[in-house]
Amino acid sequence: MSVTTTVQDAPYCLVVDDEPRLRQVLVHLMRNDGFRCLEAEDGEEALALLATHPVTLVMSDLRMPRLDGLGLLRTIRERWPDAAVVMITAVADVEVAVSCLAMGAMDYLTKPFHLQEVRARVAQAMEKRRLVLENRGYQLGLQEKVAQQARRLEELFLASVQSLAEALEVKDPYTRGHSVRVSHYSVVIARELGLDGELLRRIELGGHVHDIGKIGVREDVLNKPGKLTNEEYQHIMTHPMVGWRILAPLLGEMPEALNIVRSHHERFDGRGIPDGLAGSDIPLEARIAAAADSFDAMASDRPYRSGLSMDEAIAEIVRCSGTQFDPRVVEAVVSAVEAGRFTLIPRGEGLVAVG
Repeated sequence: MSVTTTVQDAPYCLVVDDEPRLRQVLVHLMRNDGFRCLEAEDGEEALALLATHPVTLVMSDLRMPRLDGLGLLRTIRERWPDAAVVMITAVADVEVAVSCLAMGAMDYLTKPFHLQEVRARVAQAMEKRRLVLENRGYQLGLQEKVAQQARRLEELFLASVQSLAEALEVKDPYTRGHSVRVSHYSVVIARELGLDGELLRRIELGGHVHDIGKIGVREDVLNKPGKLTNEEYQHIMTHPMVGWRILAPLLGEMPEALNIVRSHHERFDGRGIPDGLAGSDIPLEARIAAAADSFDAMASDRPYRSGLSMDEAIAEIVRCSGTQFDPRVVEAVVSAVEAGRFTLIPRGEGLVAVG
């Protein structure tokens, strides 16, 4: 094996053939055409060179000892996909050479060959390689542009959802801050359960908009200072489905947030609304939000009653484990409280950082 280097910035060409004279002819030709040339007498030797040199073009015989041309091509496609490969074959092996094209070879040469044909085939292979790389760069650039547009659209979308939430706060003074606190508590519980990443962000959003359906509730019911009648209670409990219908066209790609809007009043024992789901049939994110929502409702002052203390509200959550709430979610709440990660956020105060 010999390695010859000319101009430092010239591309590398690796010639792989077990016939020394043929290698010498190709190396001489490729060097004259501006390549830095490497030689290998079989596939194993070629792989060693590929591992240590940034090879642009590989010209490889099909029939070689140890590792043949097919095996070499397969490995190159897996490990060095940007290298252009031209296969060299006898006339009898043309069918095999053509199959190499399907495996990723750029072209093939048949023995015996003319030097001008070699130049033409190499030029064609290098042009194919250039086009492939350009197309990949274009695709990556396009993907980045699409990603930027998607981020901008999401920002605009979240701004519209926030406007809906603000409209609700104007209509229902109790809701002011409630959704933010439920979102915060939901995130704390979700983290305690080991959830993270995009799912955590969707849970946070679901908490922000879980009561958006109250926009469709009559203001006299929403702001009633006393206990609700059965009819009024049934009316106000239409808000999960109203909210789901409002947000379904907007949150189609965020199903977890939609699940919270629709199912945060489902009960673990199946006696909730609107679908009467039970146990694990209730989406986990909705089971989390149900506990967060109930905790904040119990801990908040209402015109007809004072809010419970932190300990009282947590005790009620624990008491309803297995009936209203998922026991696993309740365990996460208790664990977060004991670790100081779940703390009461008084009305009107800013949120503490989520731990």
